[in-house]
Amino acid sequence: MKNQLIDQSLPGEAIKLGQLHPLRLVQNELVDVFRSMSFAVYEGNERETEDYCFEFLNIPKTHPARDLQDTFYLDTNRPDGLKEVMRTHTSNMQVRLMQKLTPPLRVVVPGRVFRNEAIDASHEHTFYQMEGFVVDKDISIANLTYMLKLAMSKLLNSDIKVRLRPGYFPYVEPGFEADCSCVACAGKGCAVCKHTGWVEMLGCGMIHPKVFAAAGYKPGQYTGFAFGMGIDRLAMMKYGIKDIRYFMNNDLRFLSQF
Repeated sequence: MKNQLIDQSLPGEAIKLGQLHPLRLVQNELVDVFRSMSFAVYEGNERETEDYCFEFLNIPKTHPARDLQDTFYLDTNRPDGLKEVMRTHTSNMQVRLMQKLTPPLRVVVPGRVFRNEAIDASHEHTFYQMEGFVVDKDISIANLTYMLKLAMSKLLNSDIKVRLRPGYFPYVEPGFEADCSCVACAGKGCAVCKHTGWVEMLGCGMIHPKVFAAAGYKPGQYTGFAFGMGIDRLAMMKYGIKDIRYFMNNDLRFLSQF
């Protein structure tokens, strides 16, 4: 109104700017952790050719990961005859970066991946991963274990213990499932860790010789390790979220809590 008095001493109305998505918060924390350990951070192609997504990673055409039930294939007609896919893991950048960069290498690649899966409380067709690898001379499993312990301890603000169990991944040999001591119960056993004291966190292992060959390295020239972690799963553990579908539902009641 024209004659309305305005008290200029009153504070203005706060403008709500929003906040970062919980997945972005965890990804940013991971990036900071690995940068503190001198890792370089790269982004990658979400649309990828099948050779970089599969064959160069020692995943042959007969491997279950090549099945149409797991992979979104694109209807493209390339001159070289290669099929294109929506990448199923951030490991698609491993050989690309090895071909581009000269060792020693410390690299992480966070990003979005896609799998043709049924959606439930623990599975999504679109989710986030972080691929990491180290390449140098005389890299060992001991280096891998120490790096994982340091990274997980920094991320979860706790003195985390790490154990490796044998696991199969085509692009590493030997391969491992890495477990971390449960933060919720300090390893004593609870519902979160199914009363084992351990929570499965990621897959890892020593880089397979065939991956080095695809990158153009001479046999025995370098050694290295690789690991891949699900950012969604880490966020669920960090914030106590029980359903992965919350991340994509765009429910402001959920998102405003972070």
